[in-house]
Amino acid sequence: MNNPFVNFTVKAIIVLIIVFFFHISILDIVDLPLFENRIILSYVINLALIIVIFGVLYLLKRKYKSQLGFLFLAGSFLKFAVFFIVFYPFYKLDNMITKLEFAAFFVPYVFGLVLESVSLSKWLNKME
Repeated sequence: MNNPFVNFTVKAIIVLIIVFFFHISILDIVDLPLFENRIILSYVINLALIIVIFGVLYLLKRKYKSQLGFLFLAGSFLKFAVFFIVFYPFYKLDNMITKLEFAAFFVPYVFGLVLESVSLSKWLNKME
């Protein structure tokens, strides 16, 4: 059975684990703190969100086929809402967001977004 949701989930987990270890390795090489700025929480939340968003789109693929793009954008809005609820207050405690804080959230967000976009476009093209 070739289920796009299962394939995407496995791919997302593998990609974000690889990106996480690469991210941590770079922090280690440049002698910066490895596990600060809620980096683990950021990767976990970003992974969960891309899996949930892809799953919702997969479940709604037949009923809302022509609105899937808008639902995808709503998923992106959800990710930003989570950032502002979960991460932003913590990052703004000292009245500034450092590059490390920004990277802790933005790196997994970007890789997840790219993976999600590419996977959805391939999946949607196969549907037609």
